[in-house]
Amino acid sequence: MKELPERKPLRLKGYDYSSAGCYFITLCVEDGHELLGEIVGDDAHIVPSKVIYSAYGEIVDQFIQNINTAYTDVLVDQYVIMPNHVHIILLVKNGSGTMWASPPTKTTVPNIVRSLKTLTAKKCGFSFWQRSFYDHIIQDEAEYQRIWNYIDQNPANWENDRYHTK
Repeated sequence: MKELPERKPLRLKGYDYSSAGCYFITLCVEDGHELLGEIVGDDAHIVPSKVIYSAYGEIVDQFIQNINTAYTDVLVDQYVIMPNHVHIILLVKNGSGTMWASPPTKTTVPNIVRSLKTLTAKKCGFSFWQRSFYDHIIQDEAEYQRIWNYIDQNPANWENDRYHTK
């Protein structure tokens, strides 16, 4: 029997993902399928590019917006839903937040992402997310601004995006 390669852990070993801080999160659609929407605009650089959501993209948008009310002490500060991936800056304010639903669940970045994936898959009727997610702990204001701008400009840079599959 062929041995499968050992999966590399994606989370920072020993780090408490319920700690206060800013987190840059990327979730991808399985196999890069562009089912969350499409990029339109940028005709002769007159109209800026933007994402027009599909029905699935609308559902993802709804649940991302609900994070701010579903969790105490958590703020979605910036996000973009691209055709086949999502970028989010999550701000965990004091590290002691809980989900408002009963029973209280400790707020951690992986729990928030797991809930987002589970709820969107349930509402859409199937799971379309790639396993796991990418995270980066934002270290300082300069890095925060660079990532915020990257997210803001992501639709305009779609043709050069590493997730662009066409």
